[in-house]
Amino acid sequence: MEDSYLNWLVRETATTWWNDSADPEEIQKALACGASGATTNPVLATQALTGRPEYWRTTLRAIPADLKGEARAEAVMQAVVTDVARAFRPSYEQTSGAQGYACAQVNPARAGDRKGMLAQARRFHGWAPNIAVKLPVTAAGLDVMEECAAAGITFTATVSFTTAQLLAVAECNERGRARALAGGIHPGRCFVAMMIGRLDDYLREVAQDQSAGLSEPDIRQAGLAVVKRAYGLFRERSYHARIIVAALRGAYHVTELAGAEVIMSIHPGNQAKVQAPGVSRDQGIDRPIKPDILARLQRLPEFVRSYEPDGLPVADFITFGATQRTLSQFSETGWKPMESMQAH
Repeated sequence: MEDSYLNWLVRETATTWWNDSADPEEIQKALACGASGATTNPVLATQALTGRPEYWRTTLRAIPADLKGEARAEAVMQAVVTDVARAFRPSYEQTSGAQGYACAQVNPARAGDRKGMLAQARRFHGWAPNIAVKLPVTAAGLDVMEECAAAGITFTATVSFTTAQLLAVAECNERGRARALAGGIHPGRCFVAMMIGRLDDYLREVAQDQSAGLSEPDIRQAGLAVVKRAYGLFRERSYHARIIVAALRGAYHVTELAGAEVIMSIHPGNQAKVQAPGVSRDQGIDRPIKPDILARLQRLPEFVRSYEPDGLPVADFITFGATQRTLSQFSETGWKPMESMQAH
């Protein structure tokens, strides 16, 4: 029987992968295929809860009935994330903390609230030793990330779509690590997500609106171009942060980046696609974006803002179109439903 693509990826390349789901059955299947961690966010947590209510019934009933609003959502999130963390705890212990993390995302509505995000980060960090606190790449989020790094708190930067955002996270992590080491604190780990498919989705809409003349094959190269640009800079600068490629839209996002020392966050639907017979096992990370495609993409100002290392000022991180779309979705279809979540 042919070895699965995901097992090949982990065994033969520098690429590892996380399960992009909080569903308990999907996590067990992912573990069998070599997953070394899990991405969760408010939307994925809500989907896990509503998709398998009988699994969570006892846990949800244990949450005090008088908890309302944000406090209730936080308790519900804790139930989901600690369940995921238990599944990956053996990997965390066997690798001395190199792998085995479960993400716990702060309230998306607090993307500009330094004090609120830092308080949540400290609480979430205490849920389990293998929690990676998820923080948005906004100006406020970067400040909180530096404080987390200085305190030895492992975190995942999320709601990020651009080379400038990835570099800003890596730099703030370096500053925080230096502070931690100077204070005798063991640094946590830093993961920074590049939401590749969400960037493609956003640029596709912008290109259509502006009649930019970009084809679908061109758009499908946009996020890949940003990842490859940022990955090269991460390697040149020897950052401690590790890129997570998230929000994949198909097997091509995996195969074109295979071989990179990154983490792929792969939803079960895309896991099935890369496990299909005939998927290329070439290591695509060293294949450059074709110059003619890159030239066409660069006609679109929003792509240039995404691609260039200095294309997006920190002050504009929170107002970037893809950022606002994603924060809104995470809040409206993920966090807010958890604020009133009850056992069924």
